[in-house]
Amino acid sequence: MTTPENTPETIQPMMATRNLSKRYEDGVLALDSLDLSVNPGQIYAMLGGNGAGKTTTINLFLNFIDPTEGEAIVDGIITHQEPLKAKAKIAYVSENVMLYPNFTALQNLDYFSHLGGKTSYSAEDYQKVLLRVGLQEEAHDKKLRSYSKGMRQKCGIAIAILKDAPAILLDEPTSGLDPKAGMEFINLLQDLRDEGKAILMSTHDIFRAKQVADIVGIMNAGKLVAEKQREELVGEDLEKLYVEYMTGYMDTAVQATDASVTVG
Repeated sequence: MTTPENTPETIQPMMATRNLSKRYEDGVLALDSLDLSVNPGQIYAMLGGNGAGKTTTINLFLNFIDPTEGEAIVDGIITHQEPLKAKAKIAYVSENVMLYPNFTALQNLDYFSHLGGKTSYSAEDYQKVLLRVGLQEEAHDKKLRSYSKGMRQKCGIAIAILKDAPAILLDEPTSGLDPKAGMEFINLLQDLRDEGKAILMSTHDIFRAKQVADIVGIMNAGKLVAEKQREELVGEDLEKLYVEYMTGYMDTAVQATDASVTVG
Protein backbone atom coordinates (compact mmCIF):
# COMPACT_ATOMS: atom_id res chain seq x y z
CA MET A 1 0.00 0.00 0.00
CA THR A 2 1.29 3.43 -0.95
CA THR A 3 1.30 5.97 1.87
CA PRO A 4 1.96 9.72 1.71
CA GLU A 5 5.42 9.03 3.14
CA ASN A 6 6.56 6.74 0.32
CA THR A 7 4.86 8.00 -2.82
CA PRO A 8 7.26 8.78 -5.71
CA GLU A 9 6.49 12.48 -5.32
CA THR A 10 7.77 12.52 -1.73
CA ILE A 11 11.00 10.55 -2.28
CA GLN A 12 14.00 12.82 -1.87
CA PRO A 13 16.81 12.16 -4.37
CA MET A 14 20.10 11.02 -2.87
CA MET A 15 21.95 12.66 -5.78
CA ALA A 16 20.70 15.45 -8.01
CA THR A 17 21.87 18.22 -10.30
CA ARG A 18 20.15 21.54 -10.91
CA ASN A 19 21.05 23.49 -14.02
CA LEU A 20 24.60 22.15 -13.59
CA SER A 21 27.08 23.62 -16.05
CA LYS A 22 30.84 23.69 -16.46
CA ARG A 23 32.79 25.86 -18.88
CA TYR A 24 36.56 25.45 -18.72
CA GLU A 25 39.12 28.24 -19.00
CA ASP A 26 39.70 27.46 -22.68
CA GLY A 27 36.04 28.19 -23.40
CA VAL A 28 34.90 24.59 -23.81
CA LEU A 29 31.40 24.03 -22.43
CA ALA A 30 31.83 20.54 -20.97
CA LEU A 31 28.44 20.39 -19.24
CA ASP A 32 25.37 22.36 -20.25
CA SER A 33 22.45 22.86 -17.82
CA LEU A 34 22.25 19.27 -16.58
CA ASP A 35 19.21 18.22 -14.53
CA LEU A 36 19.04 14.66 -13.24
CA SER A 37 18.25 12.83 -10.02
CA VAL A 38 19.03 9.44 -8.47
CA ASN A 39 16.85 8.10 -5.67
CA PRO A 40 17.88 5.63 -2.96
CA GLY A 41 17.68 2.11 -4.35
CA GLN A 42 18.14 3.30 -7.93
CA ILE A 43 20.84 2.91 -10.60
CA TYR A 44 21.28 5.73 -13.12
CA ALA A 45 23.56 5.06 -16.10
CA MET A 46 24.99 8.04 -17.98
CA LEU A 47 25.61 6.72 -21.48
CA GLY A 48 27.78 8.56 -23.99
CA GLY A 49 31.10 8.74 -25.78
CA ASN A 50 34.26 10.61 -24.86
CA GLY A 51 33.57 14.30 -24.27
CA ALA A 52 29.88 13.72 -23.52
CA GLY A 53 30.16 15.28 -20.06
CA LYS A 54 29.90 12.10 -17.98
CA THR A 55 33.21 12.38 -16.13
CA THR A 56 32.75 16.13 -15.69
CA THR A 57 29.45 15.40 -13.94
CA ILE A 58 31.13 12.96 -11.57
CA ASN A 59 33.98 15.39 -10.89
CA LEU A 60 31.44 18.08 -9.97
CA PHE A 61 29.71 15.73 -7.52
CA LEU A 62 33.11 15.07 -5.95
CA ASN A 63 34.02 18.79 -6.00
CA PHE A 64 37.21 18.02 -7.89
CA ILE A 65 36.15 21.05 -9.95
CA ASP A 66 33.72 23.92 -9.27
CA PRO A 67 30.60 24.46 -11.38
CA THR A 68 30.29 27.49 -13.61
CA GLU A 69 26.58 27.51 -12.87
CA GLY A 70 24.07 25.40 -10.97
CA GLU A 71 24.51 22.77 -8.28
CA ALA A 72 25.39 19.13 -7.66
CA ILE A 73 23.63 17.87 -4.53
CA VAL A 74 24.25 14.78 -2.38
CA ASP A 75 21.74 13.96 0.36
CA GLY A 76 20.66 17.60 0.42
CA ILE A 77 24.25 18.93 0.57
CA ILE A 78 25.43 21.28 -2.20
CA THR A 79 28.82 19.80 -3.03
CA HIS A 80 30.76 22.98 -3.85
CA GLN A 81 29.47 24.71 -0.71
CA GLU A 82 30.16 21.89 1.77
CA PRO A 83 32.56 19.53 -0.05
CA LEU A 84 33.79 17.56 2.97
CA LYS A 85 30.26 16.92 4.22
CA ALA A 86 29.20 15.80 0.75
CA LYS A 87 32.21 13.51 0.24
CA ALA A 88 31.41 11.70 3.48
CA LYS A 89 28.19 10.55 1.79
CA ILE A 90 29.91 9.28 -1.38
CA ALA A 91 31.87 6.17 -2.33
CA TYR A 92 33.76 6.58 -5.61
CA VAL A 93 35.42 4.14 -7.99
CA SER A 94 37.31 5.63 -10.94
CA GLU A 95 38.09 3.99 -14.27
CA ASN A 96 41.75 3.70 -13.26
CA VAL A 97 41.73 2.77 -9.58
CA MET A 98 44.69 4.37 -7.78
CA LEU A 99 45.79 2.19 -4.86
CA TYR A 100 49.13 1.43 -3.22
CA PRO A 101 51.01 -1.06 -5.44
CA ASN A 102 53.34 -2.22 -2.66
CA PHE A 103 50.40 -3.03 -0.37
CA THR A 104 48.41 -6.24 -0.59
CA ALA A 105 44.66 -6.12 -1.19
CA LEU A 106 44.04 -6.65 2.52
CA GLN A 107 46.47 -3.87 3.44
CA ASN A 108 44.86 -1.47 0.96
CA LEU A 109 41.41 -2.19 2.37
CA ASP A 110 42.63 -1.70 5.92
CA TYR A 111 44.43 1.56 5.08
CA PHE A 112 41.56 3.16 3.17
CA SER A 113 38.94 1.98 5.67
CA HIS A 114 40.85 3.63 8.51
CA LEU A 115 41.35 6.72 6.37
CA GLY A 116 37.57 6.91 5.99
CA GLY A 117 37.02 6.53 9.73
CA LYS A 118 35.94 2.88 9.61
CA THR A 119 38.13 1.33 12.30
CA SER A 120 36.06 -1.65 13.43
CA TYR A 121 36.62 -3.97 10.45
CA SER A 122 38.51 -7.23 10.97
CA ALA A 123 40.70 -9.17 8.54
CA GLU A 124 37.77 -11.53 8.10
CA ASP A 125 35.54 -8.60 7.07
CA TYR A 126 38.07 -7.59 4.43
CA GLN A 127 38.31 -11.15 3.11
CA LYS A 128 34.52 -11.43 2.89
CA VAL A 129 34.13 -8.25 0.86
CA LEU A 130 36.99 -9.20 -1.48
CA LEU A 131 35.31 -12.53 -2.12
CA ARG A 132 32.02 -10.70 -2.62
CA VAL A 133 33.50 -8.63 -5.45
CA GLY A 134 34.98 -11.72 -7.05
CA LEU A 135 38.65 -11.48 -6.03
CA GLN A 136 39.99 -14.99 -5.42
CA GLU A 137 41.30 -15.77 -1.95
CA GLU A 138 44.81 -16.54 -3.20
CA ALA A 139 45.10 -12.92 -4.42
CA HIS A 140 44.23 -11.29 -1.09
CA ASP A 141 47.82 -11.36 0.22
CA LYS A 142 49.48 -10.44 -3.08
CA LYS A 143 50.81 -6.94 -3.71
CA LEU A 144 48.75 -4.88 -6.11
CA ARG A 145 51.69 -4.28 -8.44
CA SER A 146 51.07 -7.85 -9.69
CA TYR A 147 47.35 -7.25 -10.28
CA SER A 148 45.60 -6.86 -13.62
CA LYS A 149 43.46 -3.77 -14.21
CA GLY A 150 40.34 -5.81 -13.56
CA MET A 151 41.69 -7.08 -10.23
CA ARG A 152 42.55 -3.52 -9.13
CA GLN A 153 39.02 -2.50 -10.14
CA LYS A 154 37.57 -5.17 -7.87
CA CYS A 155 39.75 -3.98 -5.00
CA GLY A 156 38.52 -0.41 -5.52
CA ILE A 157 34.91 -1.59 -5.51
CA ALA A 158 35.56 -3.47 -2.24
CA ILE A 159 36.86 -0.25 -0.65
CA ALA A 160 33.74 1.58 -1.83
CA ILE A 161 31.50 -1.08 -0.26
CA LEU A 162 33.37 -0.87 3.06
CA LYS A 163 32.82 2.91 3.18
CA ASP A 164 29.08 2.09 3.34
CA ALA A 165 28.11 5.46 1.87
CA PRO A 166 24.52 6.02 0.70
CA ALA A 167 25.68 7.36 -2.70
CA ILE A 168 28.02 5.53 -5.07
CA LEU A 169 29.73 7.13 -8.09
CA LEU A 170 31.26 4.84 -10.72
CA ASP A 171 33.31 6.07 -13.69
CA GLU A 172 33.43 3.35 -16.40
CA PRO A 173 33.23 0.60 -13.75
CA THR A 174 33.31 -2.36 -16.17
CA SER A 175 36.46 -1.14 -17.92
CA GLY A 176 39.09 -3.89 -17.76
CA LEU A 177 36.69 -6.59 -16.59
CA ASP A 178 36.31 -9.80 -18.57
CA PRO A 179 32.75 -11.01 -19.39
CA LYS A 180 32.51 -13.23 -16.29
CA ALA A 181 33.78 -10.47 -13.99
CA GLY A 182 31.47 -8.01 -15.74
CA MET A 183 28.46 -10.19 -14.96
CA GLU A 184 29.59 -10.60 -11.34
CA PHE A 185 29.87 -6.82 -11.11
CA ILE A 186 26.36 -6.31 -12.47
CA ASN A 187 25.01 -8.74 -9.88
CA LEU A 188 26.89 -6.82 -7.19
CA LEU A 189 25.38 -3.51 -8.33
CA GLN A 190 21.93 -5.05 -8.15
CA ASP A 191 22.64 -6.19 -4.58
CA LEU A 192 23.81 -2.69 -3.61
CA ARG A 193 20.69 -1.18 -5.16
CA ASP A 194 18.57 -3.63 -3.15
CA GLU A 195 20.38 -2.40 -0.02
CA GLY A 196 19.11 1.11 -0.81
CA LYS A 197 22.24 2.63 -2.35
CA ALA A 198 21.85 5.35 -4.96
CA ILE A 199 24.25 4.58 -7.81
CA LEU A 200 25.31 6.95 -10.59
CA MET A 201 27.58 5.37 -13.19
CA SER A 202 29.14 6.62 -16.40
CA THR A 203 29.65 4.09 -19.14
CA HIS A 204 30.26 3.46 -22.83
CA ASP A 205 28.77 -0.02 -22.40
CA ILE A 206 25.27 0.02 -23.91
CA PHE A 207 24.62 -3.64 -23.09
CA ARG A 208 25.48 -3.27 -19.39
CA ALA A 209 23.56 0.00 -19.13
CA LYS A 210 20.36 -1.61 -20.38
CA GLN A 211 20.98 -4.69 -18.25
CA VAL A 212 21.33 -2.98 -14.88
CA ALA A 213 20.05 0.62 -14.99
CA ASP A 214 16.70 1.85 -13.72
CA ILE A 215 17.28 5.04 -15.73
CA VAL A 216 19.53 5.55 -18.76
CA GLY A 217 20.54 9.12 -19.59
CA ILE A 218 22.05 9.61 -23.04
CA MET A 219 24.59 12.43 -23.09
CA ASN A 220 26.32 14.18 -25.93
CA ALA A 221 28.51 17.29 -26.04
CA GLY A 222 27.65 18.18 -22.45
CA LYS A 223 23.88 17.87 -22.84
CA LEU A 224 21.43 15.28 -21.57
CA VAL A 225 19.72 14.59 -24.92
CA ALA A 226 17.45 11.74 -23.74
CA GLU A 227 16.40 10.01 -20.54
CA LYS A 228 14.67 6.62 -20.50
CA GLN A 229 13.15 4.66 -17.63
CA ARG A 230 13.75 0.88 -17.49
CA GLU A 231 10.17 0.11 -18.56
CA GLU A 232 10.58 2.32 -21.63
CA LEU A 233 13.55 0.23 -22.77
CA VAL A 234 11.77 -3.14 -22.64
CA GLY A 235 11.94 -4.56 -26.16
CA GLU A 236 13.92 -1.55 -27.39
CA ASP A 237 17.23 -1.77 -29.22
CA LEU A 238 19.15 0.66 -27.02
CA GLU A 239 22.11 0.74 -29.39
CA LYS A 240 19.87 1.80 -32.28
CA LEU A 241 18.10 4.31 -30.04
CA TYR A 242 21.44 5.71 -28.90
CA VAL A 243 22.64 6.20 -32.49
CA GLU A 244 19.33 7.83 -33.46
CA TYR A 245 19.57 10.33 -30.60
CA MET A 246 23.21 11.07 -31.37
CA THR A 247 22.49 11.55 -35.08
CA GLY A 248 19.44 13.70 -34.42
CA TYR A 249 21.33 15.86 -31.94
CA MET A 250 24.27 16.34 -34.29
CA ASP A 251 21.94 17.24 -37.19
CA THR A 252 20.24 19.87 -35.01
CA ALA A 253 23.62 21.25 -33.90
CA VAL A 254 24.84 21.52 -37.49
CA GLN A 255 21.63 23.29 -38.54
CA ALA A 256 21.98 25.74 -35.66
CA THR A 257 25.61 26.43 -36.60
CA ASP A 258 24.69 26.94 -40.25
CA ALA A 259 21.89 29.33 -39.25
CA SER A 260 24.20 31.39 -37.04
CA VAL A 261 26.78 31.61 -39.85
CA THR A 262 24.07 32.76 -42.28
CA VAL A 263 22.78 35.39 -39.87
CA GLY A 264 26.31 36.52 -39.12
